[in-house]
Amino acid sequence: MANRRLPMRKIKEVLRLRFECNLSEREIARSCRISRTTVTDYLRRATISRLNWTEVAALGEVQIAERLFPVIPPVEKLSSIQRPALGFEYIYNQLRTYRKFNLTLTQLWMEYKEAHPDGYQYSQFCEHYRRWRGKLDYVMRQEHRAGDKLFIDYCDG
Repeated sequence: MANRRLPMRKIKEVLRLRFECNLSEREIARSCRISRTTVTDYLRRATISRLNWTEVAALGEVQIAERLFPVIPPVEKLSSIQRPALGFEYIYNQLRTYRKFNLTLTQLWMEYKEAHPDGYQYSQFCEHYRRWRGKLDYVMRQEHRAGDKLFIDYCDG
């Protein structure tokens, strides 16, 4: 807590110089020996929290800090949010069926978002689809009678 006291004194001094003395941000920064961007940040936060000098003068250092730097409760983890399931096989089959009509993942995502407005955004939609697609087993099975055809592998390996 001792580390926070010095900046809090400067916060109160910054606000005093602005409200009572009507100094510019540069003059306040020079006087308090802090950066002008810090002064700008303190003044912006004071404006947002609607503090004026009479309130600041009546408040203690801790109360000023609590008003200017409110503690924001942590947001739920994104992984805990349940999104509507993606129909990977449906997407895969649609892309294969309508290949000659240039069906794209973007069009399928738009269809998905119409049905599920709280669903995945485009980047995650594509990422999940690509991961699923990477698990597919691609095998080219060829049936032939022995001695009917000759297959040549031009690979070095």
